[in-house]
Amino acid sequence: MDYRGKFMVKPGEEVKLSKIDPDETFKTDKDAETLELTAKYTKELTELQNHLYAENRHSLLIVLQGMDAAGKDGVINHVLAPLNPQGCRCQPFKAPTELELAHDFLWRVHRAAPRKGEIVIFNRSHYEDVLVQRVHNLVPKEVWSERYELINDFEKLLWKSGTTIVKFFLHISEEEQLKRFKQRLEDPERNWKISQSDYSERTYWDEYRKAFEEALSRCSFNHAPWYVIPSNHKYFRNLAISQILADTLRDLDMQMPPCKVDLEKIRQEYEQAAETIRRKKQSGHL
Repeated sequence: MDYRGKFMVKPGEEVKLSKIDPDETFKTDKDAETLELTAKYTKELTELQNHLYAENRHSLLIVLQGMDAAGKDGVINHVLAPLNPQGCRCQPFKAPTELELAHDFLWRVHRAAPRKGEIVIFNRSHYEDVLVQRVHNLVPKEVWSERYELINDFEKLLWKSGTTIVKFFLHISEEEQLKRFKQRLEDPERNWKISQSDYSERTYWDEYRKAFEEALSRCSFNHAPWYVIPSNHKYFRNLAISQILADTLRDLDMQMPPCKVDLEKIRQEYEQAAETIRRKKQSGHL
């Protein structure tokens, strides 16, 4: 199944999250076949990353957004963890610092954008400035309402500079979120994830949903698409995202760069070094 076609928000499409089932799996079960397919895409991602790093012409920006406990960390751990850290970086976005507040809202984001040959994962992103800022009235409406256009211009600039942008909204239900909060309470290994804001923010669920819907509707383009991923079932979330990322990188048609040294000369030097070692072994000097 083509998950890009299934889950991409088409440019100009009005998103209504209430009409998208977060439990959807298209009858895909959590069986060995599904897990093997996810592993296949994940392995392909590592191979494609090697081409991206070596070719040094493109970069990839992955944006992860969703309600609290939607699975942003889970995607990083289960889909993206095998990537080579030499060419991959995870960038979280928390409350802006005093220095960041002294600049425009995109300043800290642009500084974190990927260089050529690099994959960068935004765990939350510049979209917080039309989500949290909007829901909690941290800036006036006339300020945050203009940010959609600024975000679109920023992403277009990155795209024009060689960055491929893929944005995932991890769609879970209120019930599933509460279930995951309970798991954090009951599992000592997850207690550290608990924060008071997890529960206080739940009271703003409807407001966040509306804010996400507008961001998804106004900021999805062919060069910087949003994908709404049903995420109540973690195994399906991982399958869909791994396939979309593999398909996206494959479409770049990357090539390994030509060798810049005289291979024949290097081979001769190798053979000479190997012969020297062989003679040392024979003479007992090694």
